[in-house]
Amino acid sequence: MPAYNAANTLRRVYDDIPKDFVDEVVVVDDVSSDDTAAIARTLPVRLIVHETNTGYGGNQKTCYRTALELGADFVVMLHADYQYDARMIRAACDIIAMGNCDVVLGNRIRTRAEALAGGMPAVKYLSNRGLTIVENVLSGQNLGEWHSGFRAYSREVLETIPFERNSDDFVFDSQFLVQAVHFGFKLGDLPVPVRYFDEASSIDLKSSAVYAMETLRTFGEWYLHRWGLRRSELFEREPAAASGQGSSSPSGAPASSPSSASPPPST
Repeated sequence: MPAYNAANTLRRVYDDIPKDFVDEVVVVDDVSSDDTAAIARTLPVRLIVHETNTGYGGNQKTCYRTALELGADFVVMLHADYQYDARMIRAACDIIAMGNCDVVLGNRIRTRAEALAGGMPAVKYLSNRGLTIVENVLSGQNLGEWHSGFRAYSREVLETIPFERNSDDFVFDSQFLVQAVHFGFKLGDLPVPVRYFDEASSIDLKSSAVYAMETLRTFGEWYLHRWGLRRSELFEREPAAASGQGSSSPSGAPASSPSSASPPPST
């Protein structure tokens, strides 16, 4: 869980995590100004506290590096603001373990009525839907939303995508998904409840506009890279990944092995 000023919600998120399924819970505090780190220390989690604020993307990089070091076969990134239902972790990982997808996102927008009734501001709904439609057209995908704070990955995804080269800002998420498409991974989603309330984090209108422009810029970089007009390091494999990874199943075991043989995921 990348966490920033999540003191009011962190415990609630942790309580919803299926403890009989998740092996490790990692919380990375990005120099919060509230008691996020103090609350985390009261929970049985692996806490990492940054010495300086690295940004939203920088926080995720620490999360993913740590999960890989811990040997996780499945990794779930979950925002610590309680907008997303942690009880869906098992379902997301099951989809990956069955080989149906390599990346699973939590989709808050099953219907417009549910999204708005759940507290999502109308302007957020419209901007989310509009940008998601553009992203689906440009990528050839059919995701319900691209802007989710609930994301499950196979280990192979994190070992293949050069996420360390990504932005340390909010556009990290968009870059990661475009990279997943570029490297041939299968993306899907599953419905999660909509939760918008005072404590839930949300970027302001100006930051949202910058995020949208940077997202479109990422697609531009991708198209130029694909057409051979301008190479981008975002879409170049890491040397280790290029030399032989990518043939294993999402669990890291042979494709014929049962998913139950894999250790539970890290969150």
